Amino acid sequence: MMGLPNWAVEVMNILTQLFILTIGVAALFALFLYVRDTAQTADAIRRNYPLVGRFRGLFTTLGEFFRQYFFAMDREELPFNRAERDWVYRSAEGKGGTIPFGSTKPLTPVGTPIFVNCPFPLLSDDASKTQPLRIGPHARQPYDAPSFFNISGMSYGALSKPAVRALSRGAAKAGVWYNTGEGGMSPMHLEGGCDIVFQIGTAKYGVRDQAGNLSDEKLREVAAVPQVKMFELKLSQGAKPGKGGILPAEKVNKEVAKIRGIPVGEASISPNRHPEIDSVDDLLDMVAHIREVSGLPVGIKFVVGAYGWLYELADAIHARGVESAPDFITVDSGDGGTGAAPMALMDNVGLTVRESLPMVAEILRRKGLRDRIRIIASGKLIIPGAVAWALASGADFVQCARGFMFSLGCIQALKCHENTCPTGVTTHKKSLQRGLVVKEKSDKVAEYARTVIEHVEMIAHSCGVADPRGLKRKHVRIVQEHGRSVPMTDMRFMPHMDEEVEKENPDLPEQG
Repeated sequence: MMGLPNWAVEVMNILTQLFILTIGVAALFALFLYVRDTAQTADAIRRNYPLVGRFRGLFTTLGEFFRQYFFAMDREELPFNRAERDWVYRSAEGKGGTIPFGSTKPLTPVGTPIFVNCPFPLLSDDASKTQPLRIGPHARQPYDAPSFFNISGMSYGALSKPAVRALSRGAAKAGVWYNTGEGGMSPMHLEGGCDIVFQIGTAKYGVRDQAGNLSDEKLREVAAVPQVKMFELKLSQGAKPGKGGILPAEKVNKEVAKIRGIPVGEASISPNRHPEIDSVDDLLDMVAHIREVSGLPVGIKFVVGAYGWLYELADAIHARGVESAPDFITVDSGDGGTGAAPMALMDNVGLTVRESLPMVAEILRRKGLRDRIRIIASGKLIIPGAVAWALASGADFVQCARGFMFSLGCIQALKCHENTCPTGVTTHKKSLQRGLVVKEKSDKVAEYARTVIEHVEMIAHSCGVADPRGLKRKHVRIVQEHGRSVPMTDMRFMPHMDEEVEKENPDLPEQG
């Protein structure tokens, strides 16, 4: 160190001593972990391979992030692949959802829908925008819903305060409705001035009395809010059919507890069904009661599994009169959703919307209720092709949740239930919510909704129809084995019942 000034020599000596000290502390810490790993009995890998075995847990944790950014192909990931997420991100930023050079979507897997374009599509000047559609003609205040694409149920509590505020404002800008989810209606839901669909879950948050029963007084209070347009009675949801809503205790803060009417800091666990509904007659009684008390349209939401009860429901409706029918049915997909749920249910229970939506539409058609009951489809319908397919399969409306979460900035970190969402969408931690700027994100929510609507209209016009609701099964072909497709009109959605039904109803119109 000759030639160095004294202060530099002192600094070098201090750094050397710190380095030696650090090495010593690290060695002692490693020795401590080594002894601890060999002594513990819970983890066989760490016991047999002390220290080194710890990297397995680290790599397992980091693996999902590395796969997303470095290893997974654009169309490989679940529940949503990179191509789908990127489309939403671009659309939310107002980039129009345009892609270059050709599709990366495989078009040969069995079940892939392909729209049948018309040789002489509508000229742009002849194409029309989608018109409002009435829901609940027998309610005192029917709802003329302006948009076929809307925001599905996402509760305050499951979502953060800024996320709900941004969705409310964005929904108002785009002219779409916002479903409250089962957690009740918060001031944030109303902040933007959008149309609200109030969901009544099995715990009846927001419209319950102290005993947890449905309160007519609170029903009237909610119905008196001008923004509230409909009530949706939830029987089940795609994430967990047969089990009630789950909000972890760490997410139940004072405001969430007040809105839901539950204790602070305790997990919010809803009953697995409505205790007072044991049959289709009980269900129709409940629908009629809510509609009479509120004066608003009332529908039901469920995941299809067993479906014989739908025939019983239709027969009961005809016995009472068609005015007794639910004003709409929301068909949810059995492959999960935004809510936290047991993997045993999310992976294994309930039909996907790809199978259940055409089935429900077919049952209502055969039972003469298709014009009376509107159908709302829900479940991974986040891009225009999926939305257009749902409309062609029999839906009047589509509800989407996770697509709008992506428009808020969600990166599919899969931390929704842990209160550690890195983008602030599903956490109540102020430090993480800071990244979600309401004004910026509300604009993206609106832009995403507008782009989906515009592109679904584009598909419809390509097929030669002026309005997306003009899309029918005849406009779609479904890929079969060996890559060949067949018209959707040729497909049987309940094959074991077709011959019997057709014998009983010889004048039944053809499918599509």
